[in-house]
Amino acid sequence: MTKKKIHLPHLPVEVEAEVTLVKESMCSVKYLLQAIKIAALAIFYYIFSIGLTFYNQRFVRHFKFPISFTICHLVIKFILASLVRKLIECKKQEARVMLSWPVYLKRLAPTGIASALDIGLSNWSFEFITVSLYTMTKSTAVIFILGFSLLFKLEKFRYSLILIVLLISGGLFMFTYHSTQFNLEGFIMVMAASSLSGLRWTLAQIVTQKSEIGLHNPIDMMYHVQPWMIVGLLPLSAAFEGLPLATSSQAFRYKDSVTILENLGLIFAGSFLAFMLEFSEYLFLTLTSSLTFCISGIIKEICTLCLAAMVNGDQINLVNGTGLVLCLLGIATHVIFKAISMNEKAGGKEKILSQETIEMLTRDGDANELSDEDVLFAQNKR
Repeated sequence: MTKKKIHLPHLPVEVEAEVTLVKESMCSVKYLLQAIKIAALAIFYYIFSIGLTFYNQRFVRHFKFPISFTICHLVIKFILASLVRKLIECKKQEARVMLSWPVYLKRLAPTGIASALDIGLSNWSFEFITVSLYTMTKSTAVIFILGFSLLFKLEKFRYSLILIVLLISGGLFMFTYHSTQFNLEGFIMVMAASSLSGLRWTLAQIVTQKSEIGLHNPIDMMYHVQPWMIVGLLPLSAAFEGLPLATSSQAFRYKDSVTILENLGLIFAGSFLAFMLEFSEYLFLTLTSSLTFCISGIIKEICTLCLAAMVNGDQINLVNGTGLVLCLLGIATHVIFKAISMNEKAGGKEKILSQETIEMLTRDGDANELSDEDVLFAQNKR
């Protein structure tokens, strides 16, 4: 049965072809399966990310040493990753990947230190600026991710990417905008953290998606990157929180054992959330890209702000609502162009395969005869 070509009225031929391509891309089975997979990964990521956000919001007010308790999270995550690796080794009866020192230093050190400084500067900036200014400034991370992705040739440059980034970052800025006290020192910290976030996730994508490194499993990636993150944050913790932490009644100079047990319990609970969050992040990154991961993170941020508005009673004005619409428009644009890109790649592969088939079937201009077995094999391959 042949498909009837539907001509759209009052549209030029070029525009009609683009609309048809978009429809075919969005309706293809491959794209739908990919969309379902990304949605499932995003939901898994959102659960732990939003949970950890509300946990940190309450725990930082109680335990005023964000860098130090982040290091505790990193240590516990490293222990948990080691235990999970051992369980996998016992079950599969094969050794997990262990990187050599040259590869470990060259590939993992930049990723781990960038991750540590991103987290450290982000948490540190809360001493100087409000959450709203932090969110507005950190929304520029998508621009840095796009820049580093283009620099390392992970994303092919298209003019549509500029439109997507402008829509999302501008929309997120408007969505979180309201009058807030500006602090230059805190603003510089968040901008530095934002640029490091772009570098962090771009490097992480390179590491996780290179098969020769062997860190496509999120547990292996977490196991290898945690020590570098601890090394990156330890100097900041010692320099700015060492003495206050040593003399705090909530830590080493506690007066009540119940207080220290409560703090330890909260730290372990946060470590579990952080472990699952990082596992979902690297799993998401391994199966998609840093740009898709960042855009999914923006959806998560919008969900978090909406949930905070419902729980805390925050008001959303007209500027915030307009920003939300711009964010969703940018995300929808990304989805459409991603579908077109997937369809073009699939079409290119089919064209290459068909050309190779023709070359195999014709030699010196003469067609080669196929046996019934060859025909049956070719049909099964399809």
